[in-house]
Amino acid sequence: MATEVDMNPVEYTLSVISNKWKILIIYWLLRNEVMRYSELKRSLNGVTHKMLSLGLKQLEQDNIITRKQYDQIPPKVEYRISSKGRSLAPIISALCNWGTDNMQ
Repeated sequence: MATEVDMNPVEYTLSVISNKWKILIIYWLLRNEVMRYSELKRSLNGVTHKMLSLGLKQLEQDNIITRKQYDQIPPKVEYRISSKGRSLAPIISALCNWGTDNMQ
């Protein structure tokens, strides 16, 4: 697998937002300040537990989102968009605008 050093800027960006679920997670976290796992799952029609967990983990590793776990019973975990993730807002907005303009 290529490292970040071996990638051009487009390849790097695509590696971060490389699938439908990661883009949609970013979209929902940009729209909502804080979301819990169950709220994200409800917002992402058709996502499996495995794909949501994997997407969240990868976005957290790439510093696109932050995860805060509260030590309580039942466990409570909150996800937020990071400042690095917030910098993707123009890209997500462009995707939304293109979809609005071209959806039939």
